[in-house]
Amino acid sequence: MKKFFKLKTLCFLVIAVTIGCSKSEDIPQNIEINDFVWGGMNAFYKWQGEVPDLADNKFSTREQLNNFLTGFDTPDQLFNSLLYRRGDVDRFSWIVDDYVALENSFQGIRLTSGMKLVGAQYNDGSGNVFVVVRDVVAGSDADNKGITRGMIISEVNGTQLTSANVNTLFAPDSYIISLANFNGGNPVANGNTINIVKGQIQENAVKIAKVITQGTHKIGYLMYNQFSTSSDGDLNNAFALFRNEGITDLIVDLRYNGGGSVRSATYLASMISGQPTTNLFSQQIWNDKVMNATSNGDIFLNNFRDRITNTDGNGQVVLDEPINTVNLSSVYCIVTNSSASASELVINGLLPYMDVNLVGTKTVGKQVGSITLYDSDDYSRTGPNFNNNHTWAMQPIVLEIQNSNGQNEPNGYIPEVIIEEDLSNLGVLGDPTEPLLARTIQYVTTGARGLPVLNRSTQKPIWNSDINNLDYNNMYVDFK
Repeated sequence: MKKFFKLKTLCFLVIAVTIGCSKSEDIPQNIEINDFVWGGMNAFYKWQGEVPDLADNKFSTREQLNNFLTGFDTPDQLFNSLLYRRGDVDRFSWIVDDYVALENSFQGIRLTSGMKLVGAQYNDGSGNVFVVVRDVVAGSDADNKGITRGMIISEVNGTQLTSANVNTLFAPDSYIISLANFNGGNPVANGNTINIVKGQIQENAVKIAKVITQGTHKIGYLMYNQFSTSSDGDLNNAFALFRNEGITDLIVDLRYNGGGSVRSATYLASMISGQPTTNLFSQQIWNDKVMNATSNGDIFLNNFRDRITNTDGNGQVVLDEPINTVNLSSVYCIVTNSSASASELVINGLLPYMDVNLVGTKTVGKQVGSITLYDSDDYSRTGPNFNNNHTWAMQPIVLEIQNSNGQNEPNGYIPEVIIEEDLSNLGVLGDPTEPLLARTIQYVTTGARGLPVLNRSTQKPIWNSDINNLDYNNMYVDFK
């Protein structure tokens, strides 16, 4: 039983790959989604060769495969069973039952209150939790109702937050938050309550783009929160500002950026460094089946760009313009334990070509990427025999990504200047006095690394609202 399909990579070049079983054969309706899950994982999963149940010779007949698939009640149960050392080696593959919501999340479109929250336990040992607003999405209900960075929430709907209920209490489409005073890490409600209602909001990934003058230094400051192709034009506009202002230095704030599109990461790196398009930015390593299916290894190589050329799902050009570059020889990046995947790729891909200076705390360590697989003959969104009977899609890890020297950092990048955010004193994002930005400006203007600045006023954060986003810490390449 063989099935032939076509794969288009980031470079839109086509290769042929041979995999397991044909959709033309009769597949019982009760396992059609499971059949899609197994077939996609067998074809593309990065560790396919390490999972016995995904072996090409595991099933010699269609009946054997059907019997295997029948043993799983739900597609996610099957999917999770096929992951290689789940939570250890594979920490990032996932499956969803609503691919429309997944697609929206890649473009920053979410049902959200607009609050980005981080939680910590009270210092008194009670086990109670408080959350701090670390960012607010412009135009959201939280923004419209005056919620700002640094506000503290101790209760939702009159119930004290704990590690056991924090996800549940913030899950509904509307709820009432109780604001609190910090009180030395044991917050006390101050009587102010606000009714929050979630809405469908598209966030602009370019949070802030401005120029800060410090003595002889004209510092471009970019806060960039997601590698989203829908914001590529705004990103390019930011660099037009930097170029026109003649910046001498650049700070890229990736502290809350969990990743996204490899294409957008390539654009950003090209804007920063101005490398020629003959230079290699990154290279992809897929499983042996995919790597051996083509004699043209160039399709796995990703060079720097001098032009943004984005298309929609139908192949229609939606953005086509030259890249604005500042041609710098060094860059300063603010990072934290919320900086992952495509954020780390920009750091890694630029390291062979320029000085990349880091301020903040250790990054996540995600050197692997994914594609979205749909239930069609070639597993693409527009593939033949697309199954409209369900909305399941998979986002399995399919590749490792390296820089031009064949390097990456799976354990995360450790900044040379260590500074943690203090939940009691977050400051205003983009303000030169905000602690992480102020420390980075000092590094830019003096070169002084100094001693680590650690947050000793509260316990460490134990919860992050971003983990509930479908695209949390994701890095993906285009698959069409």
